[in-house]
Amino acid sequence: QVQLVESGGGLVQAGGTLRLSCAASGSIFSINDMGWYRQAPGKQRELVATITSGGRLNYADSVKGRFTISRDNAEYTVRLQMNSLKPEDTAVYYCNAEIRTRSWSYVNSWGQGTQVTVSS
Repeated sequence: QVQLVESGGGLVQAGGTLRLSCAASGSIFSINDMGWYRQAPGKQRELVATITSGGRLNYADSVKGRFTISRDNAEYTVRLQMNSLKPEDTAVYYCNAEIRTRSWSYVNSWGQGTQVTVSS
């Protein structure tokens, strides 16, 4: 059993900042890719940013230069620093991790989601 728990969402004015955190726990042997996705009302879930265990980064074009993803491999955490927020960033943000468990199985795990609302 593995679990991802997110924190840090909220309401902010346009131009403001928020920092999301996600902690993985449970029967973890290692974690490969970790990332953040978001889903706005009426839209499909989309990639925001991912980071490999080696630190390779990938960002959606819409957030490049504004968002920064980072991770702590020892603590099984991933964070998303969001600067210069825009109303179009409003969405539920989900943490994702590809986890190898101690029973040697792979699990693609999702967090419960955290709401980010950016007012104009």
